[in-house]
Amino acid sequence: MTIGRQKDDASVPTEQQADGQVIGKLACGELEGNAVSTLGNPGVRHWQATYLENADLDNRGNIFFAAVEMTRMPMLITDPNQPDDPIVFVNGAFLDLTQYQENQVLGRNCRLLQGPDTDPRTVAEVREALAEQRAVAVDILNYKADGTPFWNALFIGPIFDKAGKLLYFFASQMDITQRRIHEQSYLQAQKMEAIGQLTAGLAHDFNNLLQVVNGNLELAQRMIDAKPQALQAIGRAQRAAMKGGALTQQLLTFARKQRLEPRRINLNALVLEFSEMLVRTLGQEVQLQLDLRPGLPPCVLDPTHLEMALLNVLINARDAMRGGGIVTVGTSVLADARRLAVHHLAPGQYVVICVVDQGSGMTPDVLRRATEPFFTTKGPGTGLGLAMVHGFVQQSHGRLDIESKPGVGTTVRMIFPVADQPQVAPAAAPDRHTGNAGGKARILLVEDNDDVRELGRTMLEAHGYAVLTAASGEEALRLLAGQDGNEHGEHGDFGLLFSDVIMPGGMTGLQLAEEVRRRRPGLPILLATGYMEQLPDARSPAFPVLPKPYKESELLSRIADALAGHGARPHPASV
Repeated sequence: MTIGRQKDDASVPTEQQADGQVIGKLACGELEGNAVSTLGNPGVRHWQATYLENADLDNRGNIFFAAVEMTRMPMLITDPNQPDDPIVFVNGAFLDLTQYQENQVLGRNCRLLQGPDTDPRTVAEVREALAEQRAVAVDILNYKADGTPFWNALFIGPIFDKAGKLLYFFASQMDITQRRIHEQSYLQAQKMEAIGQLTAGLAHDFNNLLQVVNGNLELAQRMIDAKPQALQAIGRAQRAAMKGGALTQQLLTFARKQRLEPRRINLNALVLEFSEMLVRTLGQEVQLQLDLRPGLPPCVLDPTHLEMALLNVLINARDAMRGGGIVTVGTSVLADARRLAVHHLAPGQYVVICVVDQGSGMTPDVLRRATEPFFTTKGPGTGLGLAMVHGFVQQSHGRLDIESKPGVGTTVRMIFPVADQPQVAPAAAPDRHTGNAGGKARILLVEDNDDVRELGRTMLEAHGYAVLTAASGEEALRLLAGQDGNEHGEHGDFGLLFSDVIMPGGMTGLQLAEEVRRRRPGLPILLATGYMEQLPDARSPAFPVLPKPYKESELLSRIADALAGHGARPHPASV
């Protein structure tokens, strides 16, 4: 907010009109209190205060009154000499903006435009400026006649007679709601990008460290001779290491840099399949109710990440209902143009999954910050639950909507576009050879980190795989080239390539995989990475990917799938 000069400040440049009958004090670029400039540049030549001889509001038979009625800029005049400073004139544009009728506003104070979320501090600043008979420019949240809120770029300036007596206040408005939304979206995107860049820089190395820690703990667990205390200590360390990996993935999800594997799914089927887990999460004091719309059209989402998002919302609902209650998970279809506009969605058809609780609810200040990373009101916790949900929904081309009132409860809606066309069933995978007839496959393991490479070799060899390692993509290609010169090569024919993705200083794992596929189209390939954003084409991955840090069981399962020619196993909700 900015306030104009005092009325007796003689240093302000003035401008005269009508042979001196009207004198205006120029704004001089000093009244730029709106977050969005209504002029596109600082206002210099418009007036911040007016002094005139003839202040007759009934004199409306001139070009200037016609101009005021023809402009699309909402305008009004109030009379501070009457009790409560009532509105005495509004133009047609003001009525169009606010949806009031003229007889509903004349004689009333401008506070009729205020509502429950109007900032009282902003109102106090405006009142202070008016009490000092000074111009003011401010952004304020106002409400239309039907209760619809809108952001108003408000300018108010005083009108005096030649003796300096205050006669009227003039006000102009502009609806800047869409501009505010775009500005907030831009600032949010900048914040997410900054966190994403920081997280991405740490994710690869951090997940490699966690891989070494957790993998060696698994090996140590096998080697210890069933000593319960030692096994318990190792188990606690393993859980901590896996939580560290999950924390990195949550940050990447918030920043929309987590690799998603979208599939055509039905939200009803996913909720039903996941409901047992949801019931266990809520506990005995909170009851789960399902309200699923029959015939719900499919959408294209990553089902695993959607389950985690739903779980995060349910955990928040449970924590908000300390004394128990009912949580409802429902689905619906959203296509009404008016409701789409409320959620700032493009025309089309959408599916909605919502969670409604009867908890303590959130204050407006908490609600505004609910999706910020590391913001929490629950004491211990990361503050990444709703931040992760927001990032996932945004990355899935959807919209997250949260409504909450203290003492009433909270409703969280995740809104996603309906799938366009049915997916064509994928072609059958090519025949795979194991490279070791009658036994387990020989695996070419490529990893630039010595500890991770040795850990992978140890895990695979412990389960009967023959493993040859390479520290770079170039070394792996030389080993393959040596094989090509010999019928089975020095080390026997390889049955699978297992490579890290990010290998600084040379060929990446993705480049290696593409070159190997060109040379040996039938050779199974499995990639591993701690930072999925490095991989393009998330909706149709060219190669199966194992995220780090992984457990030994996960590694063995994905190796077996790759050797069998299987991609990711289908989710029960897939259609």
